[in-house]
Amino acid sequence: MKDYQLAHDEIKKEIRKYPICLLANDINVPMNIGSLFRIADAFGVQKIYLCGDSPVPPNKKISKTARATVKAVDYEYQKNALETVNILKKEEYIIVSLEITKHSVDIRDFNIQPTDKICLIIGAESTGVEQALLDASDAVVHIPMYGQNSSMNVAAATAIAVFELAKNYMP
Repeated sequence: MKDYQLAHDEIKKEIRKYPICLLANDINVPMNIGSLFRIADAFGVQKIYLCGDSPVPPNKKISKTARATVKAVDYEYQKNALETVNILKKEEYIIVSLEITKHSVDIRDFNIQPTDKICLIIGAESTGVEQALLDASDAVVHIPMYGQNSSMNVAAATAIAVFELAKNYMP
């Protein structure tokens, strides 16, 4: 039998939502925000919190990258990321920053339970997760890097991290 690419209407879809939210602080490139919506939709993220200087829909550049996923993923804008983290902590979310620090843990070694609610903080492309948010985090995880560069695009890193986290909830 010859293999071929499936059309969108041929793909079996099982929509799932996992207890994961993203907190995007100061992600100022609209196309990266659009990519976050695509990632959130693909991996069952419940909600995106857009904070600080992050642009919000409606925005042509976000929409072009996100396609229709802006309609499929719940989101809200909150100016102050730290206040949002404190609210999520009261709702019993485990706050996890995606950043390389002296004590960050390889995301592949970060263990969570299927009942855990996770808020993944991602920071600005140029400066990363700000110190106040790192200080408020319950854990800091990183993606191991093997090349010359010590970082990658925020959307690419988020896709890897969310996939790793979502694996803990998949049957």
